[in-house]
Amino acid sequence: MDTYFQQEQRLQRKMSQSLLQSLHVLQFSSVELMQYLKEIAEENPLIDQSKFADSFTDYIYNYSQSVLDANLWVDRERSMAEKLKEQLKLIKVPKEQVAIVEFGIDSLNDDGYLDISTEEWAIKQQVTGDQIQHALRIIHQLEPAGIGARNLTECIFLQLTRHTNRFDPYIEDLLQNHLDWVANEDITEIAVTYNISTGEAEERIEQIKACHPRPGQLLQPEKTSYIIPEATILKSEGRWHVDFFKWSTPKIVIDTAYQHVKKEQKEAYTFLARKHQEIEKLNRAFVYRTNTLERVIDVIIKKQWQYFDFGIHAIKALTLREVAEELDLHPSTVSRAVANKYVQTTNGVLPLKFFLQSGIKQRNGNRQASVAVKLLLKELVEHEKPTSPYSDEVLRDKLKREFGIDVARRTVMKYREQLNIPSSFKRKELT
Repeated sequence: MDTYFQQEQRLQRKMSQSLLQSLHVLQFSSVELMQYLKEIAEENPLIDQSKFADSFTDYIYNYSQSVLDANLWVDRERSMAEKLKEQLKLIKVPKEQVAIVEFGIDSLNDDGYLDISTEEWAIKQQVTGDQIQHALRIIHQLEPAGIGARNLTECIFLQLTRHTNRFDPYIEDLLQNHLDWVANEDITEIAVTYNISTGEAEERIEQIKACHPRPGQLLQPEKTSYIIPEATILKSEGRWHVDFFKWSTPKIVIDTAYQHVKKEQKEAYTFLARKHQEIEKLNRAFVYRTNTLERVIDVIIKKQWQYFDFGIHAIKALTLREVAEELDLHPSTVSRAVANKYVQTTNGVLPLKFFLQSGIKQRNGNRQASVAVKLLLKELVEHEKPTSPYSDEVLRDKLKREFGIDVARRTVMKYREQLNIPSSFKRKELT
């Protein structure tokens, strides 16, 4: 066999260490940023972080005396059960069902699965099986999707139903009997067995893999943490703009005690030169974080200005991908930018993710934030006459006529059920 050399030209994209550090820093909240800076300072004697730390501490001290501190910006440790029970306040739960539902919530394990059988649940609460099934459906409406499942198959099924808004009969068989096909990405086997296209099979695999197998872990309590806003969104001269707090845009100051080290002190000089380069890279990472965050918030203000002017009813549907396309950034970069970040607004301290709302497509092609539609539906029902409640068709007409929201009647019915609002027949009060 002859041996020969072949020259080949390849184009590869590799991230530099500087870019990796910038992306790493981008995902930090202000609190995490300060902690990261402290850790770096322990290894780099050139860093003087006193000014950054002082401004941060002053904010905590000043706002810890306010109502804002008590209600919004301190995330006290709460259990999964407490968080789920808080969600019950947002939906209508019949009084006779509250204790049953709460017992079910208390019976979930750390992963969010129901730890007792429905029969045992019924015996302990001394209620019927129908009441237990009703209570279980209420728990299945809570966030995150998958909470209250009795096994992995049901957990994934609940998430698929919630997130994809569609039901395919074969999915249940796939989850129960052929989950290994999903794990192995056996597209051909799935397509042939269920008589679907390879494209649909691939889409279903991706949707299933995106499900969280242990949704309860998403609600497990963490250590008490301070929610410090990155910036404030305020109105000036007729327009909304963002103003960053000092701690969100730190610039490392070099300790002057080391500035007299000379080149003749070779070992010390080389060591400090390397540490100086580290500081320059870190400052560039901080600038990248600030610039990216500012660009993202600017797009949010541009897209959600009606929310800032008129409140929650006016919030628009906005996806992470739309923000990424607007800024010509990768969606993962935008995801890092908004992760665990909060802003001070006239409506309180809010997470940036709050402004990224899922939406429903209207008949005219526009999308409307689902949270706003649900809120309007809830208010319409609350103000109806008990003796002549609105049907789903009437609710649909009112949404269109009074708010310009044109959605299908089945969408109204779905949202009404998600809000646990009974049908008009069951809501009607006899005189």
